[in-house]
Amino acid sequence: MRLHSFSALAVAVAIFCPALASAQWGGIKGQVVLDGDIPTLKALVVKGDQNAKDAAVCAANGVPNETIIVDPASKGIANVVIYLRKKPAKINPDIAKPKEMSITCDQVGCRFVPHVAVVQVGQSIKVLNGDAISHNTRNAPIKNPGFNFIVTPNDRVGVNVTNQNQAETVPMQIGCDIHPWMRGYWVMVDHPYAVITGADGKFEIADLPEGENEFRVWHEGPGYIEKSLKIMVKGGKVTDVPTIKVKAADLTK
Repeated sequence: MRLHSFSALAVAVAIFCPALASAQWGGIKGQVVLDGDIPTLKALVVKGDQNAKDAAVCAANGVPNETIIVDPASKGIANVVIYLRKKPAKINPDIAKPKEMSITCDQVGCRFVPHVAVVQVGQSIKVLNGDAISHNTRNAPIKNPGFNFIVTPNDRVGVNVTNQNQAETVPMQIGCDIHPWMRGYWVMVDHPYAVITGADGKFEIADLPEGENEFRVWHEGPGYIEKSLKIMVKGGKVTDVPTIKVKAADLTK
């Protein structure tokens, strides 16, 4: 009889424990939108401009200005970074380590692809070149070692960057001195709670520790949109973040 009672209790605990575990973690979702008229940006390289550096490649299709990308329908702003200001004391063990230990940064059409990337400490970055011309890739971070190297034409093996092992205070810019209009951004974090808004300006972060979490919201135009965005995360639920609005004048600073 005692054995039967113990078995029943074990089954009950097995069923209840996942619910307890999920209650420790919650999510947030929201959208960053433009308040005002969508600015018109000139192309960094005009298609067919034979005076451009390496025109045969860089001017073949032109190079768009990706500093500000706004969805005409929703006015959602792409490439805004939302991330926890500091590494939390508790991290969901299921996502503590990156699923992929290497991410890719490509150079295609004389631009960095992706334009903005999140890099978690421990990940390496493979820098590729999809163009028939050389590019150099360099940065000047605050906490990590800087680098500056050449990536040869059509290099699909790439150069591995493996020494970025500390979280950076701000997203760091990468560039190409051969083609000075080229720039992108890497967001170095020591936790998994960082995302980049999509084309519609929407974002979602899952498996956050319950309780008050402090986020930063950053865009390459104005820099910090929010330095200290505090959101109360409820365990087992997804919290809707009030729409984050950015004035057009601030976006183009």
